[in-house]
Amino acid sequence: MAKKHTLFECQHCGFQSPKWLGKCPNCQEWESLVELKSEQIAYLKANSSPNPTPSKAIPITQVNHEEFSKFSSGESELDLVLGGGIVEGGLYLIGGSPGVGKSTLLLKVSYNLAQQGKRVLYISGEESAGQIKMRAERLHCIHPNLYLLNEINLSSILEHSKDYEVCIIDSIQTLFSESITSAPGSVSQVRESTFSLLRVAKDYNIAIFIIGHITKEGSIAGPRVLEHMVDSVLYFEGDPSREIRFLRGFKNRFGTTSEVGIFEMKENGLVSAKEVSKLFFQSKKQMAGSATTVILEGSRALVIEVQALVSENSFGMPKRLATGFDLNRLNMLLALLEKKLDLPLNRYDVFVNISGGIKINETGADLALIASIVSSFKNRPLNPQTAFIGEVTLIGDIRESGNLDIRLRELANYGFTKAIIAQKPSNPAPIKCYEIQEVTKLLDWM
Repeated sequence: MAKKHTLFECQHCGFQSPKWLGKCPNCQEWESLVELKSEQIAYLKANSSPNPTPSKAIPITQVNHEEFSKFSSGESELDLVLGGGIVEGGLYLIGGSPGVGKSTLLLKVSYNLAQQGKRVLYISGEESAGQIKMRAERLHCIHPNLYLLNEINLSSILEHSKDYEVCIIDSIQTLFSESITSAPGSVSQVRESTFSLLRVAKDYNIAIFIIGHITKEGSIAGPRVLEHMVDSVLYFEGDPSREIRFLRGFKNRFGTTSEVGIFEMKENGLVSAKEVSKLFFQSKKQMAGSATTVILEGSRALVIEVQALVSENSFGMPKRLATGFDLNRLNMLLALLEKKLDLPLNRYDVFVNISGGIKINETGADLALIASIVSSFKNRPLNPQTAFIGEVTLIGDIRESGNLDIRLRELANYGFTKAIIAQKPSNPAPIKCYEIQEVTKLLDWM
């Protein structure tokens, strides 16, 4: 009697084991290993066999230079994140929370490309063609070059997509391959579907956009290898209750990953934000607890307002809450203020908010945060025409932030007259700059 071979696969990361395990040793998820059927095991063995005709290695000096052809998506912010436009034969993965606008953006992009004369196929496994047309009419995205297909069978999708220049998959978790018996959305199905779409994109020079669901931790659902297979990984961020959305690139084989696209949700869908800084900063009167700084998102400078509220705590442990700012860094800066400025913040609640709903990922706003906290603690308003730029270290030093000339020019455009920085620039600045080296010197400007 032949011995039965069993194989278990993790539904989160794709780890395989000959025996069942309560906890996946690769991704540390509990009860995620599922037994594969004999048909699935046979399919994996057939597709993991080595290539009978291996390629021959050649010197890099003999490799021909390959040019990538790009075309515009019709959305300036998306082109910025993609590195100049969509690459023919590129495979793009877009993730984001439900309702953030993934389908809305790609439907708008599909219409823009259809207007350019390209044949675009929008494939949906979640909505019917009638539902998509209803949304397209609301967004004014009706064009004869835009085709709709309601299908989840992978082989049928691959056959249809060969006749188009751009293809949208909404979403990868709904597709299934008949060669794999597991349910749609499983690790095996997502991996097989993505690999098949990759081959079609490269063989037929089709630009394919894939929408991926995300888990409760914020990562794209499915095996981690999914992000390695595609050419670009984009994440949509933003509160669905707000109008502003951020599109960040976490991987891009055709450009940089430092750029961020900013969109506004309007009645006609997501549109590229034209005057970005006005979304996060507006002129205001003198009020305690408010300070202004400039941060860099990719290659652009954004003027933002940092707000702080310091209130006395009459009972229990003091509260520390931050919206748009890293809470661990806030606690570090509060400890520094207690040490260097002798502020008894251990008896006060501290709340910090970054206006406009943006999240700060750089340290150039440290000085503005400290200025707003001290201003709120002393109930002393700051000069509304003064900005604070600089990184604050654990020893109380203030370090210079990168691309200072870009930041100062943006401040000058909004009418600021003074900037408190770590070191004066060597070139003439458009506004007056005042240099402070230590955080203790900040009190002279309060």
